Amino acid sequence: MKISKSQRNNLIFLAVIALLIIPQTRQPIQVILHKGLSLFGPSVIDSEDRTVLDSYNWQLEDIKGNKFNYASTQGKAVLINFWATWCPPCIAEMPSLEKLHNDYKDKIVFLFVSNEDEEKISKFVIKNKYNFNVYKPKSEYPKYFNVRSIPRTFLIDKNGFIVIDKTGASNWNSNKVRAIIDQLLAE
Repeated sequence: MKISKSQRNNLIFLAVIALLIIPQTRQPIQVILHKGLSLFGPSVIDSEDRTVLDSYNWQLEDIKGNKFNYASTQGKAVLINFWATWCPPCIAEMPSLEKLHNDYKDKIVFLFVSNEDEEKISKFVIKNKYNFNVYKPKSEYPKYFNVRSIPRTFLIDKNGFIVIDKTGASNWNSNKVRAIIDQLLAE
């Protein structure tokens, strides 16, 4: 039996749909797609349009139980990433965040924030050999973060101005982001 070109295309289309429906293959495919979509770095907010933080009242706790008071970040550059282990765009951007973290962890504050169970987070971090610490919110996050979807990442300067506000996957290890962070550190 000979298969025509249109029949072959229909079979390929059905196979792709089937792969996207099957839970075991859906997430890896979505991660790959988001990695492709996140090839570019995030956009910088124009100076005159930046929001300044009016409150540093936020309590966090890392997955080992250590308390963290967000007020301790005043006067420092901060990168906050809201994410989850089940989120394909979050998974897609994690390697670039890990590389950025490894190079700047002693220069700026990194806060990776997730509402998930500590055991699930710990397994994810260990499996992927990530070096960053993950925090869980212990109080309401300040209203200016307004996180409705993840990943959501903020880069905040030493004066509390939000320089980058990005929803969705992005390349955080880009030359553009590194140049912005270097500029923030020089100020």
